[in-house]
Amino acid sequence: MMQAIERNSLNLALIGRIVAVATIGGFMFGYDSGAINGTQDGLKHAFGLGETQLGLTVSALLPGCALGAFMAGRFADIWGRRTVMMAAAIIFIISAVASGGASSALMLAFARFFAGMAVGAASVLSPAYISEVTPADIRGRLSSLQQVMIISGLTGAFFANYYLAQTAGSSLGIIWGGQPAWRWMFWVQALPALLFLTALLGIPESPRFLVAKGRKDEALRVLARLLGTQAATIKLAEIDASLSHDHRPSLADIRKPGGGWRTIVWVGIGLAIFQQLVGINVVFYYGASLWQAVGFTEGDALKINIVSGVVSILACLVSIMLIDRIGRRPLLLVGSAGMTLTLGTRAWCFSQAGMVNGALQMPDATGTIALFAANIFVIFFNLSWGPVMWVMLGEMFPNQMRGSALAVAGAAQWLANFLVSSSFPLICPHRVDRLVC
Repeated sequence: MMQAIERNSLNLALIGRIVAVATIGGFMFGYDSGAINGTQDGLKHAFGLGETQLGLTVSALLPGCALGAFMAGRFADIWGRRTVMMAAAIIFIISAVASGGASSALMLAFARFFAGMAVGAASVLSPAYISEVTPADIRGRLSSLQQVMIISGLTGAFFANYYLAQTAGSSLGIIWGGQPAWRWMFWVQALPALLFLTALLGIPESPRFLVAKGRKDEALRVLARLLGTQAATIKLAEIDASLSHDHRPSLADIRKPGGGWRTIVWVGIGLAIFQQLVGINVVFYYGASLWQAVGFTEGDALKINIVSGVVSILACLVSIMLIDRIGRRPLLLVGSAGMTLTLGTRAWCFSQAGMVNGALQMPDATGTIALFAANIFVIFFNLSWGPVMWVMLGEMFPNQMRGSALAVAGAAQWLANFLVSSSFPLICPHRVDRLVC
């Protein structure tokens, strides 16, 4: 009965606007991840970074993401989902300006750490917020937009980096204000954050948060705008009843009576960690350097990044169409099988690279296979583990423990991301004159 009322009364325009605004946080994360991909020559040149220092600088965002993700749920329970996301947008604007103007690698690392706090907070609050304002029967598709926006941010950064490098002649070339292109690759990150901050002013606070704070009249007005007057009254009573049986959220909620964390929390942590262990962010953080290392020019490497971003978006759109029809688990299984095959193919291709006239280069046929394998890999990832992990984390935990469980799982995801991203230059140092993998 309730679902029928919701279906007839839904304000789809408002729901769409709320989802679009909330997922700009995902765009911010994607844009920052993609922007660093084109700046690595500039970082080495400006700060004299070796492979170890480069890996730590590139990955400095990620411990901040872990901390932001861990703290966001608690802060959101105190101040509200929208308020915390607005604070994250402000922090991100400041850190983007500081990153581009950094006078040392240490300053850049600090700026990126604080940017990570903003990104981490937005990354867990966006799916949680969406799950609290959308009907269950379309929640999977709408929550999947988080991954679409992450990939859209990556692709937007790839386009911007390519344009800036082409305009300046290379990422080291001087353009506006007498500054090199690689610095502008950081500064333009402030634009999506400014859009996020402005757009958040036009959407309501989560009804569940408003009810929890005793602001039931405000919650009813928000629900009426979302569901219609009749459905809003019923939904308000449901939220009030569920909260009346709940206590104040805390990390103790995720513990079992006999000690240790609940099984569902470990499942969430496992999903979050395995999403990173597949190695997707090696492609997104170091893609340009990898392709240059085997003979592609900087311009061609940046073009390859754009292609990877576009096919990722298309794969996410396919996932949105399938996730509520065939389920989460089948998509994860298909994606795992596809990524295993394509990663193996790509590893073999890179192992065939050799020295030609003093430069590292793949045989033409092998290079073509590597390109196809890399892009098929990102297709399988963005068809499955990319969006499905965010959807499952947003909906798999009971209401009482959702904030705490999301904080723990989100922190685990970002820490795994950091370990993979920071260790890659050490495991597989990639310079234009040599490749050791």
